[in-house]
Amino acid sequence: MSIYKILMNYFLNLISEHNLDDEEIFVSLKSLTEEEAIGITKRKDFPLLNGKEVLIEANFKNSLGQAFTSSRSALSIKLSDVRNLDIENNNYDIAIFISILNSVMKYLGLISNTVHCKNEDPELCAEQIANFLSADLSKNILLIGYQPAFIDKLSSAGYNLRVLDLNVDNIGEFRYGIKIEDGNLFKEAISWANIILCTGSTIGNRSIMNFLNLENKEVYFYGTTIAGPSKILNLKRLCFMSN
Repeated sequence: MSIYKILMNYFLNLISEHNLDDEEIFVSLKSLTEEEAIGITKRKDFPLLNGKEVLIEANFKNSLGQAFTSSRSALSIKLSDVRNLDIENNNYDIAIFISILNSVMKYLGLISNTVHCKNEDPELCAEQIANFLSADLSKNILLIGYQPAFIDKLSSAGYNLRVLDLNVDNIGEFRYGIKIEDGNLFKEAISWANIILCTGSTIGNRSIMNFLNLENKEVYFYGTTIAGPSKILNLKRLCFMSN
């Protein structure tokens, strides 16, 4: 069974267990502006600030869930109709589903940290992650996804760091002293790494499969998108500053 079927089955069982599928409850989604998503930051090279990522937000009874996507759209959907989303094949449907999953799980008290951190919090989160890994300073760390605060903090701390990204504007460029490598060429980098920090948004484009069940690797997922899926799939998640 694919992880997407596992997630969908979990969600459908969850809303049935809590009698939510038969109620007239709708989840509204909206594409957030850059300031709504990440606030005012000193660092201006976050992908959200450059139009490279779109953060959508589901609001279920004032419990918010978010997910990254490459599309801008908005809709309302009844919880019982979520089963009709094509999360096996459609990346935007995956983003819609994940945001809804996160918001409902947050409402039921099953997860926390479902809202992207803002203003100075990304910097503080990066410091927390660097501190968390401090016992492993000699190990090779592979960062999946361009997260500038992470790159800056980890490289300045002296870690053996490599970074993979899919954005062609970053590939081959040096950022904070680290050359950004092509995210499509991940196999050798995975072999090199002892620790992998992987953006949770990989679940939206299905590349997450490349970073699951890796033997002799410590894999940590970061971000808000992976909040619900990480609990359901028993993945290690690092998220220190979001709500």
